[in-house]
Amino acid sequence: MNHFQRLEKMYLNANINTKMFTSTTAEISHSKAKIGITISEKHFHALGAIHGSVYFKLLDDAAFFAVSSIEEDFFVLTTSFNINISKPANQGKLTSYGSVRFKSKNIFTAESRIINEQGEEIAFGTGNFAKSKMKLSKDIGY
Repeated sequence: MNHFQRLEKMYLNANINTKMFTSTTAEISHSKAKIGITISEKHFHALGAIHGSVYFKLLDDAAFFAVSSIEEDFFVLTTSFNINISKPANQGKLTSYGSVRFKSKNIFTAESRIINEQGEEIAFGTGNFAKSKMKLSKDIGY
């Protein structure tokens, strides 16, 4: 199993994705990640659209795994993330695309966007990530 496949396995087997977001998908390649989820009413706020935490999760996950794709030794950590929501969503599959914008020895910047089934961008974000001291290992599902 290569680095990208191990990252995909780590993502899909995380408790949050096996217990709360059960319809997730992940495709990771060099400096890029594609994360998908089919939304349902369990993700909605009182007005019947997805809660902001779902937008954040999709945007952060795609950017995080884009960065993780180019860091093969250590786990990375999100240090900041800014989201912009442009359109509500309340049905169907959402896909978040992440890509790396900047890389230094220990700091990374990545961006991501969420596209709905109609091909419309509904949110975008930019995050900063730092290399941690924790090695990627089987202990963390890698």
